[in-house]
Amino acid sequence: MNLERPIVAAAAQISPVFMKKKESVEKYAECIHEAGRKGIDLIVTPETGIPTYPYWRNNFGYTTPESAALWKDTVVSFYDQSIRIPSPETDLLAKACASAGIVAVIGLNEQDDREGSATLYNTMLFIDRDGTILGRHRKLMPTHQERFFWGRGDASDLRVFDTHFGKLGGLICFENHMTLLKAAMAVKGEEVHAACWPGWWSYGGKGNAIRDMTGDVRPLYLSDQDSAIREYAFETQSFVVSASMYMTEDDVPDDFPYKKSAAWKWAMGGSAIANPFGAYIKEPVFHKEELVVAELDPKDRIVAKNVFDCMGHYSRWDVVSLRVREEDFTPTGAVLPPRRIKMEHLESVAAKHHLAPEKVESILRELESLAVEVEE
Repeated sequence: MNLERPIVAAAAQISPVFMKKKESVEKYAECIHEAGRKGIDLIVTPETGIPTYPYWRNNFGYTTPESAALWKDTVVSFYDQSIRIPSPETDLLAKACASAGIVAVIGLNEQDDREGSATLYNTMLFIDRDGTILGRHRKLMPTHQERFFWGRGDASDLRVFDTHFGKLGGLICFENHMTLLKAAMAVKGEEVHAACWPGWWSYGGKGNAIRDMTGDVRPLYLSDQDSAIREYAFETQSFVVSASMYMTEDDVPDDFPYKKSAAWKWAMGGSAIANPFGAYIKEPVFHKEELVVAELDPKDRIVAKNVFDCMGHYSRWDVVSLRVREEDFTPTGAVLPPRRIKMEHLESVAAKHHLAPEKVESILRELESLAVEVEE
């Protein structure tokens, strides 16, 4: 990280255009343009904001013929309004990033690009400020009823990306609690962390009131997200830009079959930004759309590491170490090696041969797959 230049980061607490990918992408693109006009370096959007998070996940639809029909229609619509990478929708987002000169982390529902598959994934799409798609992260373990909707990501999607302001990574929702995943991101050199959530929730109630240091009970301290965001920052000495969804029941069309029974109350926002000491630079914002913006001072990370450096003087790899598997297994059993080619090198080869970078990457992965088959 450049110690002399602060990073301007934003958590985009914006609502989707419910179950409409085209309109949602256009809204996100305009938000990226707005962030660019404000001189923002990095923007992070909520979990699966395109076309929406499935807040109706508690309405399992196979209990009666009538409910099964409604569930079927919703499943088809949800798939149809999700996004393939790459696609015209990701092209529009990439163009917005290039025009605004901003790095974006976009939470979306992703259609699998594997032939024969119709699985959806809970995905973070990383786009560089020149419009290059850096890569994606698929949620490795969907939570509870989320497994109705999404498949599990694989080892090849646990990545950290080089950007103009430093090394950027991200995790989704409860992944930010997974101890070994946090360790893996630190091992990969993550400096700025994007966290995506579908909103905010409370574990309060009788006998479960949580107090802050003043002794007062406040909604902020009744959610695991509060501790997750701040602990992730301190534990890894990284900046955390945490984006949560804001949406109201009024944003949902009346003809949506689960409008009256879904957990829209979760979509109350809660976007926040924390420094490497685990302290909020911007405390969670609730009940409104907003660009939650803060300056990240890279020097704070050096001072935090002077006290507690998880990758240096406060580590004991001789006592406890971590194995990170990065290979992806294909349906035929072939193992694809991790992608280690730098994007600038890939782009240089692509330009030399008048090909799109994505085409060169596709050719490379296919050749690697064939090479494994020959060795066998």
